[in-house]
Amino acid sequence: MSTIASGVKPNAQTRAIEAQAYAKATWRLLPFLFLCYVAAYLDRVNVGFAKLQMLNDLQFSETVYGLGAGIFFIGYFFFEVPSNIIMHKVGARRWIARIMISWAVLSAATLLVKTPAQFYLVRFFLGVAEAGFFPGIVLYLTYWFPAQRRGRMNALFMIGIPVAGVFGGPLSGWILAAFNDVGGWKAWQWLFFIEAIPSVILGVITLMYLPNGIRAASWLTEDEKLILEHNIAQDSAGKAQHSVASVFANGRVWLMAAIYFCCMMGLYGIGFYLPTLIKASGVKSALDVGLLTAIPYACAVVSMIGVARSSDRTRERRWHFAVVSFAGAVGLYLSTVWGNNVPLAMVALSVGTAGMLATMPVFWTYPSALLVGGSAAAAIGMINSIGNLAGFVSPFVIGWLKDVTQSTNAGMYCVSAALALGAVLALTQSKEQVNR
Repeated sequence: MSTIASGVKPNAQTRAIEAQAYAKATWRLLPFLFLCYVAAYLDRVNVGFAKLQMLNDLQFSETVYGLGAGIFFIGYFFFEVPSNIIMHKVGARRWIARIMISWAVLSAATLLVKTPAQFYLVRFFLGVAEAGFFPGIVLYLTYWFPAQRRGRMNALFMIGIPVAGVFGGPLSGWILAAFNDVGGWKAWQWLFFIEAIPSVILGVITLMYLPNGIRAASWLTEDEKLILEHNIAQDSAGKAQHSVASVFANGRVWLMAAIYFCCMMGLYGIGFYLPTLIKASGVKSALDVGLLTAIPYACAVVSMIGVARSSDRTRERRWHFAVVSFAGAVGLYLSTVWGNNVPLAMVALSVGTAGMLATMPVFWTYPSALLVGGSAAAAIGMINSIGNLAGFVSPFVIGWLKDVTQSTNAGMYCVSAALALGAVLALTQSKEQVNR
């Protein structure tokens, strides 16, 4: 038995075993989870690229598109907490695989829609299918990594969002440019079909690859398992374990949900409208739009990793979050001021996207700093489901305002204001509790 696990003061040998165990866990889990999130986010927001052709082909208004894009999150909202509780009970391997395969099938089914009602229906059930994936992985990482490592681990997983933009943008642009009327399908229909394939493949692999927890990891030695389990037990000591029902009456959890709602206003404002904003700045070719969307997301990869590492190193969360959230607000506001100048608009969108996305890995250290076990599962699911209602509000408001004003500027003002509010709310958090 390791000396760390048995309570003896760690020595050089046990520290070496610990370092090796975390290196194994990181390399075995994070690249795979990252790939899964790339596939998930691509299937969630590829409707933003399909919009460039889909609306004209189906004669949908901006309001219809905004409602359809956002109604995903209504299904997501109702099923996310139950999904996370089920995963905590039955294990990540089977539940994550189920989520991935079912959402891939429904994402591909979007190619069949012909009416607004069909569009709304498939987007709603896509939200139901995907509910639980993101908070499930956030919870899963708490099974493996203690608080002082969690910001970096969250970042390595969550950079799936900008990487999906870096590669997904050019891929989507190429599909829209190259596949029109191939085999009797429109290019936007091929987009939904082709980009669903990776999720099916990764879902099947999940069943064979992903261990439910430390004890199930065959690639760890017994000493390594004992050390990691001991560290998780130590990390959980002193944290609150409440009933699932009591989580919904916890004021701190509601505050975190409000902060996350503000984050998500920015994320989905960008996720569903970045191609539209770039096109409006003067870029006409779908392929060029796709290539340019890679720039803001590439900037976000750097900011997410850098900010998360700084936050872990200093053990400071509130100001790291507030600064980058405010930077996101300023960037999105300036994207409207410079909306007709491609280079300046790209600079503003890059700052806005990098700041907004850098909030996420820092934010998700908050819930696990306060709660453990089933209460953490419920809290993470609740925060994510409420926060992701912004995925309904953001595109619907932007789409409606665009129909009314013939511009996306008013919608971007709302998104920018939400990010600024999130920065203020983050500073009301107790630093003693979140800076762990």
